[in-house]
This record gives sequence, C-alpha cells and structure tokens, in this order.
Amino acid sequence: MTVYIGVDFHPYQQTVCYCDTTNGIIQWKTLQHEKRAELREFYGQFEGEVIIGLDAGGPSQWFEELIEELSYKLLYGDSSEIRKRARSRHKNDKRDAELLLDLLLRQEFPSLWRRSAENEQVLCQIRFRDRLVRQRTRVCNQLQALGHRAGLPRQKMQTRIARDRLWETEMYEPQSIQRKHWFEILDDLNARICEVEQWLSRKVVECPQARLLITQPGVGVLTALSIAHTLGDVSRFSGSRKVVAYVGLDPLEDSSGDRKRFGRISKAGSRTLRFLLGQAGQASLKRDSEMKEFYRQLSQRRGKSAAKVAVARKILVRSFIMMRDRIDYEEFRRRRRRSQFVCGAQ
Repeated sequence: MTVYIGVDFHPYQQTVCYCDTTNGIIQWKTLQHEKRAELREFYGQFEGEVIIGLDAGGPSQWFEELIEELSYKLLYGDSSEIRKRARSRHKNDKRDAELLLDLLLRQEFPSLWRRSAENEQVLCQIRFRDRLVRQRTRVCNQLQALGHRAGLPRQKMQTRIARDRLWETEMYEPQSIQRKHWFEILDDLNARICEVEQWLSRKVVECPQARLLITQPGVGVLTALSIAHTLGDVSRFSGSRKVVAYVGLDPLEDSSGDRKRFGRISKAGSRTLRFLLGQAGQASLKRDSEMKEFYRQLSQRRGKSAAKVAVARKILVRSFIMMRDRIDYEEFRRRRRRSQFVCGAQ
C-alpha cells in the first residue's frame, strides 16, 4: 500500500491532494500551519509507504523535520518543469496540488537533489554574514558622509587613524549624536561578524572537502565552505561543464544555423557563491603567477570583465576536480604537469 500526497505549500497554509493506491480515491484538504496539532494528526494517520511531492519554493524547514520524524519520503520538484506539464492554463491551490499528485502517480515527478540540513545551516550562516557586512558598509558610508560635512578627506572608516580623526573633529550637536550612535552600531556589527566568522572557521575543520579547497591560492574560509556545501555530493555531476552551469557561470547561447553567438553568463545558480568566486579570483591574481598570466592574456583579447568571470570559472573547475578526486592543490598541480608532459612527449 502506497499513499501519494501532492502538497501546494504556502507560508501560512498548504493544500494537499492525496490518494491511497488501495482504493484509488483522490481527496483534497487545506491545512493551516498555525494549527500544528491538526496538521500532525493528518499526516500521522497514514500507514505503509508515504511519498510526498512538494514544489521547491519557499522555506519549509519545520515541515521537512515533521516528515523526517514520520519517516516519510519527501520529494522536491522543479517548479518550471512542473508548470510545463500542467494540462490547463488555469491555476489555483487545488489544481496545483492535483498536478503534483498526478505527476507522482504517473512516476513523472521532476524531483531535484536536495542539500542536507548541515549544508543548509552553513550556507545560511554565510548568507547571514553577507547581510551583516552589507549593513556595516552602509554604516561606514554614513560615517564617511559625516566626515565630508566636516571637511575631512576620504578615508577608510574602519581604520584606527580615520576613527580617531572623526572623533576629534568638532561638529554640531545633531551630527555629534549621529556619530556616536553610528560608531556604536559599527562596533556591534563588527562583534557579530567576528562571532559568525569564528563559527564558520570551526566548520572548515569539520569539513574535509573545504580543507582541500582552502589549499588553493586565493580561496579562503568563506569560498571553500560555500563551494563544498553548495555542490554537496559532486559525484552527481558528469563533468565540469555541469558544475559551471549549476553555479550559473556558463555563457548563454543564442545560435541559429551557421551563426554562433554566446552572451553573458546565465546566473542560474547561487549568487553568493558567484560573488565569492569572483573575490577569490581577484585574490588569486596576487598569489598565483599562472592565474595572473591567464588573466593578462584573456583581458587583452576579451576585456577585463570577461577575464574576471573566466578566472572565477577556472577556480570552480579546479575545486570540482579536487573534490571529485579528493586531492589538495599541490597534488592537482602535479597531476596536471604530468599530463602536460605526456601530451608533449606524444
């Protein structure tokens, strides 16, 4: 006996369409998330194998924990593929849940790979740090504006010299109050960012893949953790092109007939990972002579923007190979030199 359940999930409610294969009866029900006891009672009534299909949309961590507790199978579906297979252009919660159930019954549900809870926690912390850093930048900009009003030159507001200079500058009372509060907010943000970074540093020690990636020139704690936990199990990728497309660094193609045209990158994957790869690429140019030469040659032919993207893509491909083969950067270089020697001899 197998029970299939299609769930149209919303932040505060869900519409379910379920079918028990023993009798083939299809039923609908709307559940409010605030009534957790009723929701738990509904899902706890089923026996045997239970397969739940959910559209990969908004946050549903508490729902995942409930389904895992009940030992049910939860599948996340590709939203665009699910919508393509709808038989009607009409759309409502009941129809969406019925569509999910229909795909489950016909064994055509376009399920996606789902990251583990640990991966999501680390990536959530990285995104949280990114938001804190953005807020700190805004605070520094406000302090910079106060300095401009007081006639001070442009300076990095987080340095001790700039901070002392701004503190010692005479200002009107409103600006003086603002300066005091902005510095307090800046100190608080620095402390919070430091706490998050310490947590992430401990996670690098616990992650073997991140420890391998951090041996690359320019790749730090954030980039290594983001690559390792975003890609997850790299064995699911058939090659480096799949990884590049998954992260969104592949160029969009608009070709027809004999005309071949490639445009900007697709940006289909994690925006945070692409940003960190770009930062790692800029850092690698200062430490890796080979990467620096690669950037110089490509920037002369294609421009600096395209060269920066190519450097980020090169770091990603290196990381994929290192994770797949479980090797550090020195072993990666030895293998590449060996392959180049063999090709040259032939």
